[in-house]
Amino acid sequence: MALIAMCCFDTDENNRTQYTKRTLQSLMQTVNMARHRIIVVDNASCEATKRVLRYFDPYIKVITLGQNLGTAKGINMAWLEREPGEHAIKMDNDVVIHSKGWVEEMEEAIMLDSKIGIVGLKRKDCWENPNHESAMYRSELKLLGGVNHKWIPIEKVNHVMGTCQMFNSALLDKIGYLYQPRLYGFDDSLAAIRCQVAGFYSCFIPHIEIDHIDTGETPYQGWKEKHSGEDMVAFNQIKNAYLNGTKPIYCDSNY
Repeated sequence: MALIAMCCFDTDENNRTQYTKRTLQSLMQTVNMARHRIIVVDNASCEATKRVLRYFDPYIKVITLGQNLGTAKGINMAWLEREPGEHAIKMDNDVVIHSKGWVEEMEEAIMLDSKIGIVGLKRKDCWENPNHESAMYRSELKLLGGVNHKWIPIEKVNHVMGTCQMFNSALLDKIGYLYQPRLYGFDDSLAAIRCQVAGFYSCFIPHIEIDHIDTGETPYQGWKEKHSGEDMVAFNQIKNAYLNGTKPIYCDSNY
């Protein structure tokens, strides 16, 4: 069983209600709702999104906030409801997945290798590949399984982009919740570092097709990217503090 958490901040100006709707439709078509549950955190979205969330109400739980806390803090609020031993998924609200059973395949990868801390689905625009000239983006292909299990190909990487990623419950027991220095940005990069320090590794399941339906060419997306990239110095300081042990990798939900 897995807890799928999604956070949305949709406004009349950023026009993201359409993405939230398509993402939820994709989840309804590809997730076994008898085994898994979905919690959506509404970061003070517009009325159009609230209508969409009410439409899916029989199948999802909605946590409604009065202000935009940012993605990481919103996801943390959903993860507060994680049960012991339950893996947790961070899901962006602009993703369409084309394969059924993807949650079970993520679970099986973790079952086959308990050292997988974060396993994600790979967007087509990700740079990671086995022949990349930079060690940061050079991946390692592996096969898990055999004998009485089907083979699952994975791609071991330094960093799993936060589009759709499952966190091993054993990893969450060690690192707690997501940490994000600003309103947006870096929570997935810092989670990958904390995963590494905790003795786990990150990987993609590259053969499951997903689409990032937000083209990123909107003023809102441009603002998010500018906002998240404004303080690289602070990010590097936090990263180094995790790596050298001066900052604890465990993060409370109320950071």
